[in-house]
Amino acid sequence: MSQVYTQVSIDTRGVATLMLNRPEVHNAFDDAMIAELLAVLKSLADNDDVRLLVLTSSGKNFSAGADLNWMRSMAQKDYQQNLADADELANLMHKLDKFPKPTIAQVKGAAFGGALGLVACCDIAIAESKASFCLSEVKIGLIPAVISPYVMRAIGERQSRRYFLTAERFSATVAHEMGLLHEVVGEGELATSTEHLISSLLQNSPQGMSAAKALIHNIYNRKISNNVIAHTTQAIAEIRVSDEGQEGLSAFLEKRTPAWLGKEGS
Repeated sequence: MSQVYTQVSIDTRGVATLMLNRPEVHNAFDDAMIAELLAVLKSLADNDDVRLLVLTSSGKNFSAGADLNWMRSMAQKDYQQNLADADELANLMHKLDKFPKPTIAQVKGAAFGGALGLVACCDIAIAESKASFCLSEVKIGLIPAVISPYVMRAIGERQSRRYFLTAERFSATVAHEMGLLHEVVGEGELATSTEHLISSLLQNSPQGMSAAKALIHNIYNRKISNNVIAHTTQAIAEIRVSDEGQEGLSAFLEKRTPAWLGKEGS
């Protein structure tokens, strides 16, 4: 698969790196870039050799959000065309959010508008201390609609009431305090911090991590009911009798290295 707006690499450990690669426009995205990202995510999700995904960027900024020329073209289109266009962006957010393997967002520079959706959809998000963020849509008469479920889940309704309405730029420190980021690191420390996370993730069962993600998606924000309780008991029973579940338990009891560590050379 040829890429125009992204670069993809997979190392020998199964760590996939997906780089937004339009530095000349601060990695702003348009319909073509969204389509390419969707295709890349599908390819990586279907690749059994991929253990986890790092989302990063080229140039000085993570992403400026929507491309100006793309927004200009959409202003000339009717409701149905705009609806179809928004559906594609919504699909991108959904596919990244439900990506079956661990995801890490690596943020430097500015992350504006829809870029916050990409960050919020990743399992883990880290940023350099000089990174800045902005939900800027209302400045041009729009709203952060498609990304709102993911951003609000990360920062909560109260903070959304402020930053959706003011379109203020806020720092990495504030983003961390609100829950959008898990970690803020010094300039030039993103690679080292990301590698620390990768090393931790690669110690774990691939099936276990995928199942843990599915568990979160299935039970988050649901009332603790008989259905939820039944789901959790079924989930643990199923994974206990699975191949990796059996291997992990056996390795633990026998005080040996589980087979999946051998796969990635640890």
